[in-house]
Amino acid sequence: MAEDRVLRSAEREPVLHRVLRKATFGLVSLGESPEQVTERRYAGLAQTAIPEHHRLVVMGLKGGSGKTSTVTGLGQTLATLRGDHVVAMDANPDRGTLGTRIGTEHPKTVRHLLEYEREHGITSLPHLRQFLSQALPSRLFVLASERDAAASQAFSAEDYRTTARVLERFLPLGITDCGTGLLFDALSGEGGVLDLADQVVVVCGPSVDEAQSASATLDYLESHRWGNLAENAVVVMTKVPNAKTLKRSAVDLNEIEAHFKTRVRHTLRIPYDPHIAEGGQMELDKLAPTTRRAFLELAAMVGSRFNEPLRVPEPQ
Repeated sequence: MAEDRVLRSAEREPVLHRVLRKATFGLVSLGESPEQVTERRYAGLAQTAIPEHHRLVVMGLKGGSGKTSTVTGLGQTLATLRGDHVVAMDANPDRGTLGTRIGTEHPKTVRHLLEYEREHGITSLPHLRQFLSQALPSRLFVLASERDAAASQAFSAEDYRTTARVLERFLPLGITDCGTGLLFDALSGEGGVLDLADQVVVVCGPSVDEAQSASATLDYLESHRWGNLAENAVVVMTKVPNAKTLKRSAVDLNEIEAHFKTRVRHTLRIPYDPHIAEGGQMELDKLAPTTRRAFLELAAMVGSRFNEPLRVPEPQ
């Protein structure tokens, strides 16, 4: 388990601690700093045991909001910290970019998995792995979406349910990267993404219209049968600029955050990061320490509910 890839900032000894330790030849040590203690606590929450399979769903109505990069950063963080297997599934009804984000273009997609499962049945993890990419060194598995947009538009709730059942047989933790709509069958159809979800993460950028879209997503969940998912959701604001830029902005992120805090379990800011903005392969080691810590905190937020599934009863 390569925790140091995630907890790198926690591994740095504070200057005062280091000076005192060296001055006393190691006889006096102040122990861990408050930041180190917090990050260790976050890691412990991210490592919460999962009694059965647990499904996270990451949603965002606006294209370019940072949804797929959030899936990638969260997925790699969890896969690095945990000793079990984590899989991210691209359920975008258009051609998704999750495969690009992990740096590998696997020749097989969810369509190949579905065809094989229905014709032959997938009976083991090695058997399943022929359909999965893997983001190294984090060990995150990825199931890519169909590259043909016309075919992926036809992806149904039944297709998703079949795929989810295959993944849960062998992998305890799954993250679903959804598209930008709410009404496609795989997401909101009976037995689809939302019916099988244990937790939802709603992603938006640092702007008024994106915040409104995120709020509309929560409205949709609440007005249908997924109010429990909305109430226990995490809202993530991505690409948040630095304090100096924020001070010049007319957008009050504190006000936006205060709104969401009345509606969901947690809110979180992920700072703008040049490595994420490149749009290519995303690696934890290349993220700024503040970004890496934000993903660690997000992993802790969702991890704290790994033993408290919230999904609605499945249709009979």
